[in-house]
Amino acid sequence: MTWAEAVPNLLIGLREGLEAGLVVSILLAALRKTTVGEQRVSTAPVWLGVLGAVMVAGSFAAVLTFSTSVLSSAAQEAVGGLLSVLAVGLVTAMVFWMRRTASGLAAQLRGEVERAVSVGTGALAVTAFLAVGREGLETTLFLWTAAKASGSTLAPLVGAGLGLAAATVLCWLLYRQALRLNLGVFFSRTALALVVIAAGVLAYGLGDLQDAEWLPGYHWVAFDLTAHIDPNSWWVSIMTGVTELAPRLTMLQIVAWAVYLAVVVPAFVRAGRPATAQAPDAQAPATSESPAADEERGPGRWERLLGRRPWAVAAVLVVVPALAAATTISMLPSGAASSTQTVTVTQTTCAKDWTSAHAGTQTFEVENKSGKAGEINLVNSAGAVVGEIETIGPATTAEMTATLGNGSYTIKCLMSGQPELSSATVQVSGAGSQQAAPAAVAPVTVQQLTGPNNAYQAYAAGGLTQLSGAVAAIGADLRRSDLAAAKNDWLTAQLDWERVGASYDSFGDAGTAVDGLPDGLPGGVQDKDFTGLHRLEYGLWHGQSAAQLMPVVDKLSTDIATVRKNLGSDDLAGDPTNLPIRAHEILEDAMRDHLSGIDDQGAGAAYPETYADLQVTRTVLGELSGLLTTRAPALIPTANQQMDTLQSALLATRTGGQWRSPEQTPLAARQSVNAAVGALLETLDQVPDLLEVPPTH
Repeated sequence: MTWAEAVPNLLIGLREGLEAGLVVSILLAALRKTTVGEQRVSTAPVWLGVLGAVMVAGSFAAVLTFSTSVLSSAAQEAVGGLLSVLAVGLVTAMVFWMRRTASGLAAQLRGEVERAVSVGTGALAVTAFLAVGREGLETTLFLWTAAKASGSTLAPLVGAGLGLAAATVLCWLLYRQALRLNLGVFFSRTALALVVIAAGVLAYGLGDLQDAEWLPGYHWVAFDLTAHIDPNSWWVSIMTGVTELAPRLTMLQIVAWAVYLAVVVPAFVRAGRPATAQAPDAQAPATSESPAADEERGPGRWERLLGRRPWAVAAVLVVVPALAAATTISMLPSGAASSTQTVTVTQTTCAKDWTSAHAGTQTFEVENKSGKAGEINLVNSAGAVVGEIETIGPATTAEMTATLGNGSYTIKCLMSGQPELSSATVQVSGAGSQQAAPAAVAPVTVQQLTGPNNAYQAYAAGGLTQLSGAVAAIGADLRRSDLAAAKNDWLTAQLDWERVGASYDSFGDAGTAVDGLPDGLPGGVQDKDFTGLHRLEYGLWHGQSAAQLMPVVDKLSTDIATVRKNLGSDDLAGDPTNLPIRAHEILEDAMRDHLSGIDDQGAGAAYPETYADLQVTRTVLGELSGLLTTRAPALIPTANQQMDTLQSALLATRTGGQWRSPEQTPLAARQSVNAAVGALLETLDQVPDLLEVPPTH
């Protein structure tokens, strides 16, 4: 159990529990001071309302848990992501609401109690139910999503339970006046911690939506520290548990996290500053409102009716939520359609408790007790993967859903730093003729990718030879001081480099020397380490002389020679497992850098550069087509059609055979290019997963 994961949920339980408990305390205190005639009003209706609110929250949690458990993995990720984003929105709104209304909350609730008492005990129960119910639903949703972000372990539940228990004790002490607590300071300071947790839950939720392919950019990774740090180390567990941030985050996740904090924290601080004094005529007291407004706030007809039936109100508030949840859960597609079986992974065994299976769809709840992170695959007799968990953390539980037909199946556990472990082989029979075949993806071997990668290296070597010639032509232009010719030859050289296919700095430092940008360099465009084609572009389009640019060309020639020499090394294009990633990232690189204008140093060549990227994407995809067609027959035809559409859209940005810059291109043409790139990237996003080489240990 990773106890660091309990910290966020303990804070949520403490703060939210204290907030709801204060509402109950204020209601009870108001009743203690309220009489009807000579008699004191019973507190039983308040407790009935609280019980009803707890029932609604518990029913909501049950529906969330059981309804998501019967969904496919992608659907679970999508629902979890949406609920995480919703929870962050609700909690953020609640934090600001409490910031604004905490000082007047007691008076507001006392007024509601007085109106409810005048109607009857049923209305009093409804008042308590409504006052506590909102807090309960918000707390349930946020605890559920925060626990999901932390991992399905006991620690988040224990943390939430401890927080709620502590909140209950504090509220009792406050009610008995045995404790004095500056609630304004408490809520303000814990709100900031809650905002940090919410930012992590937001990032986690967006990651779920990316996993479910509802949002793009799953492979656009901002950082991945798992290759450099031990994800099982105590300090990583603490950082992950407290902040809800994972060691691997995409660009969308890290940007959303930073933007959320940058917007919410200053806004929260400003919300706590004293308001500017208003003019006397603007400070009308609440009693100056019209009688109609008082009547609108007063008990309605339905409240009067329920006020005469207090036990009917109790039955509705307590029984109806439970019946509604039970009915909803019973209608879920479970039972014969699917089943769940718990299997365990330890340091020495893999799913030892899996001994039988039936035909059809079933879900495996994999509990990782190995103390290591890893990958879980369910494979058939041919070695094809029919179900997988790409990453399961230590001391966590994750679900794997698969459709099993007739045949034999084995669960393989590939845990970090350990040899591959396998379960016993389980035979499945009895599938009818209408039984759907398992959606199997045959694993790819390094040997299968070596041939396509060798073909790519030969292609890239030819492109680098052409690039060397184009750079030599630029040098000749500069020696003649013909800057116009140098600009034309620069574009030829830049497109030669794009057609090599060096996406996402995949050629390492050698590739950065050829095509790096000034971003992050202390001296910017004037920095001595700003070299290569973009340095040359900057000089040509910013009036630098031929003499100033000749050293740039000379170094560029040397750097290209280094890339050519080391092309086959694992640091550059020698690793075959990178080829499927390159098939997607070349055009993602074009969208990130070219079409956004990030890498433009004056030439405005976004569209011809993207066109060159499209050409090399066709080449790489063609080299992988054999492996892809056996796994996803429709992918290559779809991608070819989308690449034709993108090609037409790019060519439409030209005038008289000359490329235009994005600023000179009509809006409709720009939108056509962006839409075509986006559609193609959605299709190409499948390639790395389809051609993933299983990890070796």
